[in-house]
Amino acid sequence: MVENLIIVAGQVAILFILIAVGFVCGKTKLINDSGAKHLTDLVLYLATPCVMVQSFQRVEFNSNMAMNLGVAALCAVLIQGLSIVVCRLVFRGKIESRRKVLQFGTIFSNCGFMSLPLQQAVIGSKGVFYGAVFVAVFNILVWSYGLLDMSGDRKNFNVKKIILNPGVLGAATAALLFFLKIQLPEIVLSPISYLAALNTPVPMLVIGYHLSKTDFAKSLRDKGIYAVIFMRLIAVPCAALFIMRLCGVSGDILVACTIASSAPVAATTTMFATKFNRDVELSVGMVSMTTVLSIITMPFIIAISQSL
Repeated sequence: MVENLIIVAGQVAILFILIAVGFVCGKTKLINDSGAKHLTDLVLYLATPCVMVQSFQRVEFNSNMAMNLGVAALCAVLIQGLSIVVCRLVFRGKIESRRKVLQFGTIFSNCGFMSLPLQQAVIGSKGVFYGAVFVAVFNILVWSYGLLDMSGDRKNFNVKKIILNPGVLGAATAALLFFLKIQLPEIVLSPISYLAALNTPVPMLVIGYHLSKTDFAKSLRDKGIYAVIFMRLIAVPCAALFIMRLCGVSGDILVACTIASSAPVAATTTMFATKFNRDVELSVGMVSMTTVLSIITMPFIIAISQSL
């Protein structure tokens, strides 16, 4: 386990060096709000779908891999469902704008920006293969349950947004090629691979930029953030790991899903808080604090999953 911990800690440290570069870019104004938004769109609409297609292309279709894909999907649904139930019980404050943000941030992890690069580094293409399934489930739930809960208005529910979400489209396209056993020619796969390579450095730069704009002193005074830190970084991933292992899940699927569930608060929390007039400042503090502290918690939890 110690060896696994050192390996994972090293990979997380590499990502945080990239985050530090983004932090410096934010402080020196090399990246501004507009640039960060464009970089985010670049990752969401190009890099992430390409990562999914590339990872599925690197895995040869067989009945065992198809079954593993189904297991990974069930694990993702189980973890997200567990998070929803627990968070609705734990966070029951009277101030709705604050309660909604606390619940949303604890339920939804940064399984795209933070997890996919780490799954690639720790497990390889199979890690992203299973991670892509988690991202697809995440996107479906964010744009259905998450949207309804954060907005409090059923009119905001839009099936078209769920279907046309880049994360869902990327996973669906990758899965279709996988099940139909379609191998893309090298002239097509090479550009996809180059674009997929952006999925590690660019998201880390964006996270670093947002950290550069955070008032950490104020975040440290908010008791609600400490509850989110414990729930998102420790309680939820440990419970998910225990339940998955109890159900017989092991190997790469267990590690990939553990990485996704142990990631910090999703940046989508701030996006939705801004859109629906919730507590934006709280959301920024949650994303920032959990991102910084995840460099400590993620290596330990991932190392445990690798040893089981």
